[in-house]
Amino acid sequence: MLRIAVVQESAVPGEVGTNVATAASRVREAAAMGARLVVLPETFTTSWDLDAFDGPLPTLADTVWLAPVQAAVDETGAVLVLNSPLTGAGRRSITSLIIAPGEEPVAAYDKQHLYPPERERFEPGDHGTTVEIDGVRVALSVCYDANFPEHAAAAAADGAILYVNSGAYFPGGGHRRDLHYAARALDNSMYVAFAGLVGGPLGLIGGSAVYDPLGRPMERLDDATPGMVVATLDPAEVARVRDEQRMWADHRADLGPRRTLRL
Repeated sequence: MLRIAVVQESAVPGEVGTNVATAASRVREAAAMGARLVVLPETFTTSWDLDAFDGPLPTLADTVWLAPVQAAVDETGAVLVLNSPLTGAGRRSITSLIIAPGEEPVAAYDKQHLYPPERERFEPGDHGTTVEIDGVRVALSVCYDANFPEHAAAAAADGAILYVNSGAYFPGGGHRRDLHYAARALDNSMYVAFAGLVGGPLGLIGGSAVYDPLGRPMERLDDATPGMVVATLDPAEVARVRDEQRMWADHRADLGPRRTLRL
């Protein structure tokens, strides 16, 4: 079993210290409800903000800015997925950090599918990442990654039973958001957890949720209100659904050559 909290929250554009302090508070709240894994939205440290992206970005060369969240996970025993723009080693990325008790922060996953305004500012990641927490394999993704079925399929092939996504959706994107995350769960008979930014100058919509392996929302938040979804995930339920539905067992890695008929 793994108990997860996905946090739906606003971030103040460019105010890294304020946003990290908020993150630490949410970790403590989630841990008080029994969460072992806490997931925050995309670019939570700066908000999804072009002016912030174009300014100085956080770096792991000096991690003092992460001290509040490190203290929170050390105190509670929770593991935090904190997504942030980062700069370092001559590149800029949108990165999911893993903050774990008693461990140095790890830049675990760089967003691989960049949305158009991001492409001009960041470099895409070149690999997927799976994290094992208490024996449960958890795959990382960021927002637009989930639009690509092969991204979640690669995670499932790597043994993940939970696909977590830190996201930020603009107004009007709710239909696509809900469809993509439910489909990724159903496609791969796996849990999917989405944590979305909400509010701010862009009026970002939340809709944070955890989906079961049949693509049904176990709980979903509205588009406007900060909050938290806490759910307990059962690996046995993934095994049961995969045995019953058979899509995962029956998928074919090679469909052979394509034929084209011209009439």
